[in-house]
Amino acid sequence: MSDTGSDIGTAAWAGLLRVHAALVPRIDKELQSACGLPLTWYDVLLELNSAPARRLSMGELGEVAVVSRTRASRVVDQLVEAGLVARELNPEDKRSAWAVITEEGRKRLRSAAPIYLDAIRRHFTAQMTDDDARIVATALEKVLTRPAGWDINTFPRPR
Repeated sequence: MSDTGSDIGTAAWAGLLRVHAALVPRIDKELQSACGLPLTWYDVLLELNSAPARRLSMGELGEVAVVSRTRASRVVDQLVEAGLVARELNPEDKRSAWAVITEEGRKRLRSAAPIYLDAIRRHFTAQMTDDDARIVATALEKVLTRPAGWDINTFPRPR
């Protein structure tokens, strides 16, 4: 990447961080005010609801949820306590468990979805044209689908 490209890349990264920092707390607050669901809960419920058999192992959940693997386990504990998720023992591996969305969890997710989608529209996509949104989505997907075998740990760390 040229120096100019590097400047644009750095600006894109900084913009992504600023947008994330500004919008996540705002959307979280709106979800909590409207339906009592923190954004982290919504994300975990959404991933579980979309999964085959509406369940994921804790490792799988940690890979797909926006929260860290450690945080995913704590969020699942909170969701279990609230009756929105259940834990089921994995019959193939007695040491692991699946997180499974309950009917109450699905009901709460459905009631929160319009608030979540409206917040995304008002705070994010309303500021863009359809072409802008398509470009952002495509660019971010490219970052997530890096070439096979790519591993950040193979690159030298800054000193």
